[in-house]
Amino acid sequence: MQQFSEMYGARPVFSAEIFPPKTEQGECNLFNELARLVARGPAFVSCTYGAGGSTRAKTLDLVQRIHAQFGVTTVPHFTSVGATRDEVRGFVAEALALGARNLVALRGDPPQDQPNYTPPADGFRYGNELVEFLRTCTDQLELAVAGYPEGHMECRDLPQDIQYLRRKVEAGAAVVLTQLFYDNADFFRFRDQADRAGIRVPLVPGIMPITKFSQIQRITALCGARVPNALTAALTAHLDGSPEQQRAGIDYATRQCRELLEQGAPGLHFFTLNRGHATSEIVEALGDFFGSAP
Repeated sequence: MQQFSEMYGARPVFSAEIFPPKTEQGECNLFNELARLVARGPAFVSCTYGAGGSTRAKTLDLVQRIHAQFGVTTVPHFTSVGATRDEVRGFVAEALALGARNLVALRGDPPQDQPNYTPPADGFRYGNELVEFLRTCTDQLELAVAGYPEGHMECRDLPQDIQYLRRKVEAGAAVVLTQLFYDNADFFRFRDQADRAGIRVPLVPGIMPITKFSQIQRITALCGARVPNALTAALTAHLDGSPEQQRAGIDYATRQCRELLEQGAPGLHFFTLNRGHATSEIVEALGDFFGSAP
């Protein structure tokens, strides 16, 4: 399996993020979606990690199975909210034993029902603390961290949030995968400020194609991403989740991705929500950028 530093070079690449399904049918559907998506040549597929380690075993199992079935580089996530240092060491040891060479290292969101949440005594309050600790655990994993083009929900001051990102990179991150966004101006501003702050690792735009607007409204309410008025109008002109709304969302995402790649993005990271058809269609439309014409 390749490491992040080997993936991002002269030509853009794309990657896809999935989550552990809760049912056997969901798992079957996921692998059917992945079959088409993997045929387009993603640099890697990443698998999320539930809060408090709720999907720890499932995350690692999926990473192993996807790599075995499709031969694609697979990357586990680790979310440190609620985790102790011993739990981090244990997860790292399991991931390395399965052949992982990369890890997406995230602090994660505190539990919604705990407004005054405090981490365990030997836990982690910020993402840079997790990255620093991971670097003491192993030098065999390259780390990706999160970036926020519109600022984190807990820090809407973008210049300050960029400084927090710089700490994660200085602690040892090899690549930044951004939160979803729908206005490319937000990413370009973020990229410019990151460059001025001395951040030199690849900044990879995070893309979530809209196929059901009500679902995206719930997601953006949680993460603080903004949906431009023109896009909202184009989507709400159609029934929620209808083929017409899906078409509008995919067409918008395709245009968004094309501009990002034309303006030098090193790749695209798609949040698939386990439904890869939209991502596959976008990648097929942009095949020339990835060296595989549709």
